[in-house]
Amino acid sequence: MPRRGVFGALLAICLFAAGPGAAAETVTVFAAASLTNALQDIGKAYEARTGIHVVFSFASSSILAKQVEAGAPAQIFASADTQWMDDVERHGLLEPGTRASVLGNELVLIAPKESPAPPQAIGASTDWAKLLGAEGRLCVGDPDHVPAGIYARQALTRLGAWAALEPRLARAEDVRGALALVEQGQAPLGIVYASDAKVSAGVKVLGAFPPSTHSPIVYPFAIVKGQARPAVRAFLSYIRSPGGMAVFKKYGFKTG
Repeated sequence: MPRRGVFGALLAICLFAAGPGAAAETVTVFAAASLTNALQDIGKAYEARTGIHVVFSFASSSILAKQVEAGAPAQIFASADTQWMDDVERHGLLEPGTRASVLGNELVLIAPKESPAPPQAIGASTDWAKLLGAEGRLCVGDPDHVPAGIYARQALTRLGAWAALEPRLARAEDVRGALALVEQGQAPLGIVYASDAKVSAGVKVLGAFPPSTHSPIVYPFAIVKGQARPAVRAFLSYIRSPGGMAVFKKYGFKTG
């Protein structure tokens, strides 16, 4: 089946499962994996308040952008960086006037909860070889396309550590994949967002990367071209409302 047909079929299944009349009262959101917990809470609250069902697809921003460009039935796209939102916009697939950057984040170094590694003031003198040990790997979202990994590469390059660490990376499909590898003890270190570390009971934060080492971490949201019906606009407005922002703040995002 063509890719466009597969996405359409999957959405049809979701709508059917939601019950009679759900097609007119469903909003579909494609969102960066790091937004999972916050957006699920916001979606549940919105559904309880309005009766409108919100369907989420969470993955790396790069994967979701390519799916939108291939015709996936997204109505709202939320990216973890401007690069992939720009890519969708270059394809003419954003509803004019709906794009806005509403969130920020912080890049942090994590270790398994029981790790003996001490807190770190991350900088040019950080002893990465000592922290990783002889065979340990550094878990990151794949820096070839995952926003968290792209930010990590920028930071490590600025700190003069990229050349030594690149061969020791464990590349994950998205930032939550990197988080999971560290949670499971499969790697001694990982680089994720502060919001990811906040939702995990299995990791601890060793330190934060100086903001000057990487591009600002921003999350643009937008409605996909041709999908700006009232229910979609209303949910995007709810996300950006004080109530929505309070949920993001609770999960460790920067909202100011």
